[in-house]
Amino acid sequence: MRLNRTVLALCLSLAVLTGGCGYYFPHVYDGPTQTIYMPNWKNRTSQLGLDARIYQSLSRWFQKSSSIVLTRDRDQADMILAGELVSIDLPSVSWDADARTTEAKVALVVRYIFKDVKTDKILWEVPRELWTEAYSTAGGAAVMSENEREALEQILEDMSERIYLGTLDKLRRQNRVAGSTQ
Repeated sequence: MRLNRTVLALCLSLAVLTGGCGYYFPHVYDGPTQTIYMPNWKNRTSQLGLDARIYQSLSRWFQKSSSIVLTRDRDQADMILAGELVSIDLPSVSWDADARTTEAKVALVVRYIFKDVKTDKILWEVPRELWTEAYSTAGGAAVMSENEREALEQILEDMSERIYLGTLDKLRRQNRVAGSTQ
């Protein structure tokens, strides 16, 4: 009986090692190389330089995958990832006992599209997406300004991660479809 358990355990271990567990790293794209044209986003907000900051944030995420190349030359691209910073708002959301603001919330509205250049097929389109992040207004104007900046940076980081992972998902799906039709 002991020999059967040992053989069974050995066979299961061998199956797992040779067959793999089916797990993949969602933050890394390892499919065929894709060149993505990513222009600066249109900035319709009052925040100067916000378009450059989202470009830098997205670029950092896309550098995680060696099979993805970002380009500024549309003619060399397989895909396009373009977006627009629609609006930004800083409404007050809570007050203390003296009716002073203690917390505010950055609200950023964006839209973006990811499409295949060769087929002109839209792979992913988000016509309106709201991102919010709360920050403290306590501590004076300088602290509040720094807190607001950090809240906006957190939005950009979270949004970039979501766009990056969503793009990888769309690329993987497209590769599966292309593989099943061949």
